[in-house]
Amino acid sequence: MEAYPQSDPLVGAVLDGRYRVDAPIATGGMSTVYRGLDVRLDRPVALKVMDPRYSGDEQFLTRFQREARAVARLKDSGLVAVYDQGIDGQYPFLVMELVEGGTLRELLRERGPMPPHAAAAVLAPVLSGLAVAHRAGLVHRDVKPENVLISDDGEVKIADFGLVRAVAEAKITSTSVILGTAAYLSPEQVGTGDAGPRSDVYSVGVMAFELLTGVTPFAGDTPLTVAYQRMDNDVPPPGSVISGVPAQFDELVLRATARDPAGRYADALEMGADLEEIAEELRLPTFRVPAPRNSAQHASAVLYHSRLPDQQATTDTTVRPPAPAPPRQHTRVFTRDSGEIAYPASQFAGVDIDEFYWARQRAKRALLFWVIAVVTLAGLLAAAAWTLGSNLQNLL
Repeated sequence: MEAYPQSDPLVGAVLDGRYRVDAPIATGGMSTVYRGLDVRLDRPVALKVMDPRYSGDEQFLTRFQREARAVARLKDSGLVAVYDQGIDGQYPFLVMELVEGGTLRELLRERGPMPPHAAAAVLAPVLSGLAVAHRAGLVHRDVKPENVLISDDGEVKIADFGLVRAVAEAKITSTSVILGTAAYLSPEQVGTGDAGPRSDVYSVGVMAFELLTGVTPFAGDTPLTVAYQRMDNDVPPPGSVISGVPAQFDELVLRATARDPAGRYADALEMGADLEEIAEELRLPTFRVPAPRNSAQHASAVLYHSRLPDQQATTDTTVRPPAPAPPRQHTRVFTRDSGEIAYPASQFAGVDIDEFYWARQRAKRALLFWVIAVVTLAGLLAAAAWTLGSNLQNLL
């Protein structure tokens, strides 16, 4: 989806007598996402309003309602919560949790490729959310950075479960939808249209490749060219594109993106477990994923607050417009001579990489101090007990 700064006739409308449309966030080929308010609960929400052309398609509406109900039952911190769905006149809509922040796509545009510990911090909650869905028999079918949201509090969540399936089974052609996700489609989705948990795993593998390298594995003049390349070509290891990628991450990506589904992880749960083992083996530091500063959601929040009456704007302290964006900080360095990309040695997302090392060193010293203190105290108590026991007869 792209930012949607223009005026919109739906802004100010109240859908289904309950959900007020406040400001557009982004628009895509089949829907527009708005910042909204549940006037009954006085709760900010995100409203995904489908294109009016879908309102007359009963097959789409039936699938849309069924998928929304199924996703609403899922509970995981890695999933964007679905609150409600409905249709108001010619507008089918979905009511979701409003994530104040931005998308992973916007973060990649700002920061470039991520070091392994940052990539793991993004992938872990995505795989956790997908694992819950896979256990419930649901498949996302459209895993990509545009559908991964990052909150200002560092939460990572995946959105848009079921929408691609609903559109694909509608009478209206979904060619634009499929082409829009060509870079992340599994070979079986390109070849036959079939999708299962292993298809989501493939898409996560491609996304992991992009997180580590800053690029997708296949390129071409058209989306169809990109889509069909994966039928005859394997995804290369990230380490062949950028220096500094641990071999364990190369193996993770290669297994997730095997052309034969049988060679991949069975589902997101299995891939997530492998990622956790890799993080422990490499002793990757914990990392709080930063939200993108220049996001469509932040721009929408500024637009929304600019329209509030002066009195309401001065008394409402629940949401603030974002601070001005600092100068763009890159996390990749291009070596012109070699044509390779190397990770920077100093920072990611404004955080000194050395801080992770010294934090571990401080933690080790603190642990050693407490171990010595406990051993010394135990020794003193033992000596006191022995002395008391030896002189008990004299004392009595």
